[in-house]
Amino acid sequence: MKNAQDFKQYQSFPGVHGNPFDVILHTANRIQSIPAVGFAGILGLIAFLPPFQGWPYHLALLGFFLLDWLLVGLLPLTRRSFGPPQPAVLALSVLRRVVGFLPVQISVPLQVIGVFLVIYAFWIEPHTLKVTRQSLVSDKLPARTRLKVLHLGDLHIERITRRERLLLQKIQALKPDVILFSGDILNLSNLRDPVSWQAAREVLSAWRAPGGVFLVSGSPAVDLEDVLPELLKGLPLTWLQNETVELSVQGSPVSLIGISCTHRPFADAETLQTLLAARSAQEPFTILLYHTPDLAPESAAAGVDLQLSGHTHGGQVRLPLWGALVTGSLYGKRFEAGRYSLPPLTLYVTRGLGMEGLGAPRVRFLCPPEIILWELSGNSQLPGSIPGNLNLMEKK
Repeated sequence: MKNAQDFKQYQSFPGVHGNPFDVILHTANRIQSIPAVGFAGILGLIAFLPPFQGWPYHLALLGFFLLDWLLVGLLPLTRRSFGPPQPAVLALSVLRRVVGFLPVQISVPLQVIGVFLVIYAFWIEPHTLKVTRQSLVSDKLPARTRLKVLHLGDLHIERITRRERLLLQKIQALKPDVILFSGDILNLSNLRDPVSWQAAREVLSAWRAPGGVFLVSGSPAVDLEDVLPELLKGLPLTWLQNETVELSVQGSPVSLIGISCTHRPFADAETLQTLLAARSAQEPFTILLYHTPDLAPESAAAGVDLQLSGHTHGGQVRLPLWGALVTGSLYGKRFEAGRYSLPPLTLYVTRGLGMEGLGAPRVRFLCPPEIILWELSGNSQLPGSIPGNLNLMEKK
């Protein structure tokens, strides 16, 4: 089944309460409860860990720690991001102390470079929203079709920031025919925060596309069962809950399947098979909207044409030549970010818009937020062809 793995024996799954990553985030979040004086003392202890390299050096190292604290602590005050500063500062201090074991002539320049990296990764890149353009040609679509589909994912909203305002500007400028959102609306730190709810509703209600706005729920730990219905109530969008919407593009059917993610591919694959079997048309062009890429091997085996997913955030922090450090996927780095071909399936895993919550640093490095504009066309695309005349047919 397209190299699908059997995960039935797993006891823990990403995106659900109690998985190891979830435990780490909750544990790190508790660091914020340490009083400021006590936390400063911890930083001092880290700065003066042996071997002793002279008072000036260790005091300078502590100064770098305190500068990081200032830079990260200013983020909520300037409404850039709203995470707890102390967990991020502690992680940065440990990294700086490791560098501090190098000879002074090497360590000091690296510490200075670290300041600029903190500014870039915490202050700049998280708000550098990119538009990624993708195209897909299929003989299942009419020859003169040109359908613009905008894929969004992982909003993880805390408050409305520059990133969300820029998102709305780009959506208006791109003028997509359809908008598809692959889940995770709120940040983990703000799941029951009424201010965050209002911010999310304000952003979602501004999304407009002539063919409709469709979304699926994301991770069970984020898009809570008792929260999502209230959060989405009255908004001008369609929440697909293990359902199929048939769209008509110049009279040719396009199946949009939306599956609620459980992070258990073996269970969600059965849902996919049921929905595929219930379609009225014979093998129409099929788009699967599903939160995580972990269903891709099963989707490919089932004949899905395009799967739009997220969840991994592209890792948020990526290293040159290596990529993501953490993906949150059962397949590890296999589907960490971007476009993948599993014929007949094309999979795209978005880097998403927002960032992890709780004790996770609100940081992006070599992994800017993105939205993806797809142009879907028929196999004999002609110059000057016209958009695909998209109409909603029926929801099943």
